[in-house]
Amino acid sequence: MITDVLLDHAALVPLALALVVLTCAVVGVLALRARRSRPVLWTLVALAALPVVALTLVPSTKGRGDGVGCAVQFSLPSLGSVELLANVALLVPVVLFAALATRRPLLALAAGTGASVLVEAVQALTPALGRACDTNDWSMNTVGAVLGAALAWLLLRGVTARRGGLPVVTGR
Repeated sequence: MITDVLLDHAALVPLALALVVLTCAVVGVLALRARRSRPVLWTLVALAALPVVALTLVPSTKGRGDGVGCAVQFSLPSLGSVELLANVALLVPVVLFAALATRRPLLALAAGTGASVLVEAVQALTPALGRACDTNDWSMNTVGAVLGAALAWLLLRGVTARRGGLPVVTGR
């Protein structure tokens, strides 16, 4: 249903991506402020990973995968490109919450990118899934992972600065 709305109204796609990022940032800040933030953040990681698994590894009834292999292509997302921007949005929450939980954005970025490679490899090597491996999926997932890690880094700096840890960097 959401995909149909976005396909019918492509102008809403960037707005939907921005809404995902903003919502994750707000939830991340609230989780960081929680008394026991790490268990909350790890729960959010698990919840955010569920759609990733459902959308990438649950067998498809459409049968897109027609054999072992992977489509090799690289496209830049346009503002109305539902599939490319959906792949960006897919990993933002997982990487953001994992980075906040571990306090290590680069580690979460590496794990998110690695998980995307693993998903594409499973899709390529398991035709029974009916999923198609595509390098565009991996590259757009990586863009989402970078967004999630960068946002986590900013949030961690802001929280630490308010608690008196790191100094707040101002422009010169």
